[in-house]
Amino acid sequence: MADRLLSVEEVADVLGTTVRFPRRLIEERRIEYVKVGRHVRIRASVLAAFIEAGTVRLAVRRARLGVAA
Repeated sequence: MADRLLSVEEVADVLGTTVRFPRRLIEERRIEYVKVGRHVRIRASVLAAFIEAGTVRLAVRRARLGVAA
């Protein structure tokens, strides 16, 4: 098993949030999770994909040629 299962507390630590935020993501079904008995776990790859999906890329502005400033 290569993909590590993270606890809600570990997810909150990675995201730099309180535990309430990942719990809300789970409740709203905005992130995939695994039930292990009564425990909830999130795969590290799922968390990485969630972070990647929320990443805003920089816009690259092209210089306008022939236009005086």
